Amino acid sequence: MKKTFLIMAVSSAMATFGQNQKPKQVTYPVTTKGETVDVYFDTKLPDPYRWLEDDKSAETGAWVKAQNEVTYGYLAQIPFRDVLKARMEKLWNYEKIGAPFKEGNFTYYYKNNGLQNQSVLYRKDAKGTETVFLDPNTFSKDGTTSLGGLDFSKDGSKVAYAISEGGSDWRKVIIMDAISQKIIEDTIVDVKFSGVSWKGNEGFYYSSYDKPKGSELSAKTDQHKLYFHKLGTAQKDDKVIFGADQKRRYVGGGVTEDDRYLVITASNSTYGNELYIKDLTKPNSPIVTIVDNFKSDNNIIENEGGKLFIETDLNAPNKRIVTVDVSNPKPENWKDFIAETENVLSPSTGGGYFFANYMKDAVSVVKQYDYSGKLVREIQLPGVGTAGGFGGKKKEKTLYYSFTNYITPGSIFSFEPATGTSAVYEKPKVDFDSELYESKQVFYTSKDGTKIPMIITHKKGLKLDGTNPTMLYGYGGFNVSLTPSFSIANAVWMENGGVYAVPNLRGGGEYGKKWHDAGTKMQKQNVFDDFIAAAEYLIAQKYTSSQYLAIRGGSNGGLLVGATMTQRPDLMRVALPAVGVMDMLRYHTFTAGAGWAYDYGTAQDSKEMFNYIKGYSPVHNIQKGIQYPATMVTTGDHDDRVVPAHSFKFAAELQEKQTGTNPTLIRIDINAGHGAGKSVAATIQENVDIQAFTLFNMGVVLLPELE
Repeated sequence: MKKTFLIMAVSSAMATFGQNQKPKQVTYPVTTKGETVDVYFDTKLPDPYRWLEDDKSAETGAWVKAQNEVTYGYLAQIPFRDVLKARMEKLWNYEKIGAPFKEGNFTYYYKNNGLQNQSVLYRKDAKGTETVFLDPNTFSKDGTTSLGGLDFSKDGSKVAYAISEGGSDWRKVIIMDAISQKIIEDTIVDVKFSGVSWKGNEGFYYSSYDKPKGSELSAKTDQHKLYFHKLGTAQKDDKVIFGADQKRRYVGGGVTEDDRYLVITASNSTYGNELYIKDLTKPNSPIVTIVDNFKSDNNIIENEGGKLFIETDLNAPNKRIVTVDVSNPKPENWKDFIAETENVLSPSTGGGYFFANYMKDAVSVVKQYDYSGKLVREIQLPGVGTAGGFGGKKKEKTLYYSFTNYITPGSIFSFEPATGTSAVYEKPKVDFDSELYESKQVFYTSKDGTKIPMIITHKKGLKLDGTNPTMLYGYGGFNVSLTPSFSIANAVWMENGGVYAVPNLRGGGEYGKKWHDAGTKMQKQNVFDDFIAAAEYLIAQKYTSSQYLAIRGGSNGGLLVGATMTQRPDLMRVALPAVGVMDMLRYHTFTAGAGWAYDYGTAQDSKEMFNYIKGYSPVHNIQKGIQYPATMVTTGDHDDRVVPAHSFKFAAELQEKQTGTNPTLIRIDINAGHGAGKSVAATIQENVDIQAFTLFNMGVVLLPELE
């Protein structure tokens, strides 16, 4: 009988393929070249694959089908692909239960029995009787419709939940009587980049754009509005609360727990927001401005009557919490409640306390404060890793938090804020022995001398001989922090002898606003240099070599991979750009892309900015006569965040200009978006294909071991 785990054999000659493996000669579909030429300042620039931006055209559809036939035909020839999938499914197949939360007289929680495409929302009544409340697996036959969030009315009697179809950012909101579980109104449609926030039980706030002309998956959307939907009325009668007169790309609205205030945030980019407040206890009260510019991030996280608690990075790059009276809330009246420290703050509230979750070199340190600002305790976490949660209603006696790192499956702990006592609430039963692995943080030096942290994870006893398959994963943008977390896909990779390395590049949020800004606009090259230096460190320390190195990243991380592989094609064997921003000269013309300009700038800003962006834009830096690494681009045909045209054009350019035998494939998920809500089956298959493609092109053979 065959064991379910895998062994691997690496070919003795680094430049050759393993036993019974030969590189496949790929015949790519012919991609027609158009005549489009753009002029930027005094530069004429051809865009021969502009036609692939038309996601509605039959020609684009035929191209997608033809590319997938080639890609899946190639993947099907990898001899160990099925073995890899069997192990991935077995390891993935464990029960997953989320932290409970109370609404009305019920306790709710998410649960997945292991391989369900979408997690199911259950609830228990006061007697402990468990019933299914919402099962997203029934939303569509193929698992491509997912639950995109939900919010209960103040007394828990009603709920509004959003669904996403085909992974789109566009949502439909369904309103249901939570007691009877019966739908009570017409569906609210065309909702995008929005939560739902109830005002008492009378209705809720949500945000959206006017439906764009042309394709809703790619057309520009740049005027966001906040609406109020009153129960018992039609959506066409929903009142615009904010955004009708002043154009903002992103608008959000939320009601405070005590139902007293509506808090409104408004921004034109992914960093920096205006802040407003409206008193809901007074009829026709005005919207009051607190912050009137986009120079800082600001958010009201709590109120105690008319006392507001605001999380901000104004004059505090690592963030702080300030207090101010609602009667005079301008920044000049703010007073420190929890002052800025040397570590980045991410706060939450619950159980009558504040929780200051700090990142110290990308791992969590959590401190508890009372409402006077007094430090109650530093919370003893289960280990070194990432803690999240510590949120809940003010009167809750028990809160919950999660803890994970690269070798510890995510567990949920209960926490008693009155005593500081933690206990295991849910520990997953995963067929993975953490004791066999190690995860350590190193600091390496980037091109300009900056020290960059990186966490490297692998089996204990790893030989540093340069032959270990290594996955280098990065992001480096939008103030996003990569903190340690467990992944079944990564566990399978490491089981097979792989190394998993994650550097905390500039452009991220690990060290606050200064770290973020150091990877934006005319400093974006710092991010690529940091990533390249990470690869060079892993090679110099003999964790791996260029023959056994793969680089991977998604979205802004897809841009990272695209820029790195075009700047240093010699550095890695495999490149895996996912849902990437690849055409940096046109990204701002699609959907909400113009909001990314804080990080990127745009080609229209100035001639200097145009030349800088063109200098790293992946689509524009593929050259004939160069052997690029084996590449598998991944995207979804319904991605309306980073439209798939970015990946289409990049793959077309690479297929035309690639020199040598390294494959250049594009794997396009059908009825899938940017990643959110993707079914378990689709997620497993994608990870299997990525690892199979990677190992195959490194010359690594995976075989089932015989007992």
